[in-house]
Order: sequence, then structure tokens, then C-alpha cells
Amino acid sequence: MKPDLDEIDDKILALLMDNARLPVTSIAKLVGIARTTVIARISALEKRGVIAGYGLKLNQKLVQPAVRAYVGLSVEARYAAGLIKYLQQLPETETLCAVSGAIDYMLTLRCGNTDTLDKLLDQIGALDGVRQTSTSVILSKRIDRGAL
Repeated sequence: MKPDLDEIDDKILALLMDNARLPVTSIAKLVGIARTTVIARISALEKRGVIAGYGLKLNQKLVQPAVRAYVGLSVEARYAAGLIKYLQQLPETETLCAVSGAIDYMLTLRCGNTDTLDKLLDQIGALDGVRQTSTSVILSKRIDRGAL
């Protein structure tokens, strides 16, 4: 069951997703409500399970390889399980999502350099059942609310 969220809840959640350590007083000023109201709203969101927890976001420029790419994959259905198994064992696989539309899966790869990315794309494209791939290298993140 999807919880009912109003505009104020949405604003509080967006602020917390951008910076979970944002002081309550700052949230109150930005949203335009009292500090005690913010505290009560956050507590209610936690109790209702909307906020499942708080985490740490590492500076990816310092700790992660430099090249990331989205790869759209069109796959014959009978080969999907084997493809998923193969991609799961690759350390460069960040996410794999089944999607609707012209492609079947959206893969996110994280590689140390473009040579590694190029080799991986060749390997993936040569797998049984892979009909087509389409790759977009990620240049920069403009908005990152990765908690969703």
C-alpha cells in the first residue's frame, strides 16, 4: 500500500535525499514550516516506513572508477536467465533493470577506463541471445537522489 504523502512530505523527502544530515532548522526554513513540525513529520515518515533508513554516500570521484555507462539490451527471452547470471558475476555491473519498451534490460556498468568498457561491451554483445545493445556513457550526474 502506497502511503499518502502531501506536498510538504515530498519537499522534506527531497531535501533529505539530497542531504540526510541537513539540520531540521534548515529544512524548516526551506519548506516554510515550524522546526517542531519538521521533527514530527520526519518521525511519522520513519514510523510509516517511508524513510527506511539513512546511509552514507561516498564521493565517487575519489573511490570509484571513472567510466560509467548505461547499456540498453534487447534479448531473446529464452536466453535472459543466462544473461542475468553472466552479468551478475561481473564486478563492473552496477544495476540491471528489466524495462518496458524497445529494449528488454537497462544495464549500468562501472569501469576503470574506456578500454575495459569497450571490451565488456564486445563480450556482452557476443553473448547468445543478445540481439542488440545501445550504450550511452554517463558524462556527469546533475541530480542524484539514489535513495529511491
